[in-house]
Amino acid sequence: MSVGFLFRSVCAGAARVSAVRPLQSFHTGCPLGAAEKALLMKLRKSTGYTFTNCKKALEKFDNDVAQAETWLHEQAKREGWSKAHKLEGRRVKEGLIGVFVGDSDAVMVEVNCETDFVARNEAFQELVKAVAFATLAHHKNRTQGQSGYVKSLLGGEDLSKLTLTEGVTLGDHLAFVIGRLGENMSVKRAVTLGVPAHWHIGSYVHGSVAGQTQVTMGRYGALVVLQGGPDGEQAALGRTLGQHVVGEAPVALGNMEDLPCGDAETRLLPQTLLSDPSRTVAQFLRGKQARVLDFVRFQCGEKAELQE
Repeated sequence: MSVGFLFRSVCAGAARVSAVRPLQSFHTGCPLGAAEKALLMKLRKSTGYTFTNCKKALEKFDNDVAQAETWLHEQAKREGWSKAHKLEGRRVKEGLIGVFVGDSDAVMVEVNCETDFVARNEAFQELVKAVAFATLAHHKNRTQGQSGYVKSLLGGEDLSKLTLTEGVTLGDHLAFVIGRLGENMSVKRAVTLGVPAHWHIGSYVHGSVAGQTQVTMGRYGALVVLQGGPDGEQAALGRTLGQHVVGEAPVALGNMEDLPCGDAETRLLPQTLLSDPSRTVAQFLRGKQARVLDFVRFQCGEKAELQE
């Protein structure tokens, strides 16, 4: 009797067994049924985990998708903490800057990973989005009822304690993504801004990631706090100034009356405007009857300390 004949016989027997009772922990080399394939594809799509892990989870919970998904997340989180501990010494110089600007609030975050390959992964980009919105929610809760200009800077340790959902912190979610993608990551820093009425927050992100609309992501980002400017032009004005901040990397604001000190000028207002070298930033602002009150620039992977 051939091996092939025996294999086909086992498969046929397994099919008869499965027709009278649900699939338990009995395994054969037989193909999955259509219903089981559908459950497997559903779980795979909702979690992003490998087919092997999804199949294992479904078998463990008798094809209960909800229980299987919960178990997979718990396993990923547990494995993530272990991987995070093992990988914590490895450099995380890649990643993304994420920027979101609302009507009177804005947030900019930096999340790092080891490789550009992971930075392009959708799960990593969802992490950046989660960090941005958790930070913005924290800012709104903390500043509720306050008026005037508010600027807050948070480092990785504080960010990891922020809550995403009940019982789940950003630190927990970070571990979950590490477990899922298998690469060291860190939530490095964030800045939130809140402005009073008639002020505006401009933004610019360089190298924007395609397909991300809620939170703009890229390698460089800038937020610029503005006052004045022609009605309806504040967004374009903020983008022009944000682009300048990203490109010229000023470290201080300066005064409208300051004169340029040469090619090494590090004050924003006396710098030559990136989009129009015939005038300084201060001259450009005078023409628009606008003022820059503050700005923040993030570059992914830079060695920078948080400063108010």
